[in-house]
Amino acid sequence: MTTSLSGKGTRRTSRRFSYALPLFSIILLVLATSLFLIELLSFSQQEDSLPNDIFVAGVNVSGMTPAQAVREWEQALAQPITLYYEDSPILLDPSSIGFRPNSQTMLAEALASRDTEGSFWERFYNHLIDQDLQQSIEVPLFADYQQNLLDQFLSDISVRYNEASGSAGYDVQTLTTFSGQSGRTLNVPDAIRLIDNALRQPQDRTVVLPVNDAQSSRPDISTLGDLIIDYLDSQNFIYDGTDTIASVYVLDLQSGEEVNILGDVAFSAASTMKLGIMIDYFRYLNTPPSQEEAWLMANSLLCSLNASSNLLMQISGGGTDVLAGARNVTETIQYLGARNSYIAAPYVEVQGQAPQFTSVPDTNPNSNFSTDADPYLQVTAEDMGTLLTLVHDCATYGSGLITAYPNGEFTQNECRQMIELMSANNLLRLLQGGIPEDIRISHKNGWLDDMVGDAGIIYPPNGRNYVISVYLWERTDEGFQDFQRLWPLVEGISRATWNYFSPNEALLLDRVDLPPAAQECEGNYLPPNAQAVDLNDIDSWRTSN
Repeated sequence: MTTSLSGKGTRRTSRRFSYALPLFSIILLVLATSLFLIELLSFSQQEDSLPNDIFVAGVNVSGMTPAQAVREWEQALAQPITLYYEDSPILLDPSSIGFRPNSQTMLAEALASRDTEGSFWERFYNHLIDQDLQQSIEVPLFADYQQNLLDQFLSDISVRYNEASGSAGYDVQTLTTFSGQSGRTLNVPDAIRLIDNALRQPQDRTVVLPVNDAQSSRPDISTLGDLIIDYLDSQNFIYDGTDTIASVYVLDLQSGEEVNILGDVAFSAASTMKLGIMIDYFRYLNTPPSQEEAWLMANSLLCSLNASSNLLMQISGGGTDVLAGARNVTETIQYLGARNSYIAAPYVEVQGQAPQFTSVPDTNPNSNFSTDADPYLQVTAEDMGTLLTLVHDCATYGSGLITAYPNGEFTQNECRQMIELMSANNLLRLLQGGIPEDIRISHKNGWLDDMVGDAGIIYPPNGRNYVISVYLWERTDEGFQDFQRLWPLVEGISRATWNYFSPNEALLLDRVDLPPAAQECEGNYLPPNAQAVDLNDIDSWRTSN
């Protein structure tokens, strides 16, 4: 009985399990199917959005719908760009220059990026197993703008913010020239490049505009000319007046630029013509000058001794005819380009001596101004500058006089001897008084009752050599020259010119160490005798004893 009851109970339990297992399987299948459908539905919905880790035009639009993505990058790219012109901010609205991103093209490329992961079911399978094959996707910006509008925008900025450089100027008080104030200009080509780059960057929307320093206006030779005229005006000496005339010629021996203030007005040459006598005498010489000839030239050029000058002309004129020598001098200097200068009479050696003269050549000086010039002995500042330039070029480059007379009339050594001789003209005043002490100057001066002239070559340490020729004339009731009036003016013109060529060694004030009149030649800078004259080293006599 017991056994029978146990068997019946077992059969009922097995029947219950046999129904439960299929039911449980069905439930699991339904759940799996439901999960699959949910995942499929979710994945399908994700397929309507952009992939993860995708950047369009630098904007992260991962997982966004196309509409959201377009709105996102268009908003980012529409933000204004801040431009800085030095410390001044300027806003540039991209739409003001017609900037438009090509959203349709970029969206198409973004959507097409999904095809790189395979078919829909391959992508769904990878989704189910949580395997992400997607790498970061970068879709570049496609956009354009109107270049002419950007050009106009930058042109407006240039007008508003650029600063022109100031003009060069001068100071009459210190007789110096100076550069104008530096300006600033927008570098437009570089600015366009930087702005174009910023328009394509959604994050960095700031541009520091490239600004160049505008080259300041530097003083040129015309600035020096204006300074000289204003300086004379400040001293109540009208350069082109009725009773006062100033003639100034300056030549930059490096650049060839020049100042020419009434340089073609005729003046009495006085002793400055002795430069022409020396040049002609060297042309006359076929051999190196003897000690006696060198002595004559030293007395003529350094001490302005009229007798020595006349004797040099007499020798070159054949030995007895001083007028023939004067004609030779005129012929030589006019052939060299000094066409408004001449000597038609010897220098007067004794007061009251009966004058001798020869024919006066045709000349064409400036007829608008008269200095009551000596009818037999005339020169212009421009002509004197021309002669000095030819001597300088001959001595320095082997050209100048040698080129003008190519048949051996001049040698480079002869030209160096001319400059060496004139460098001993140490009268301490006039052109020499307007430059620092011990600066090399080779010059020849001269003056009469109503005029003063000085012409020379200056050799600054910086190598900017220049020729300067200055003549001043003033009509006076007294009939004699006021040395305290005209001489300081020559020195002021010389100082202004020195300061222009040597700005780093400028003389800001008049020199206070100048003697009241020119230093006497004899006993100071004239060699003591003929045997002491060395045209290759004119001051050698000082150290030979």
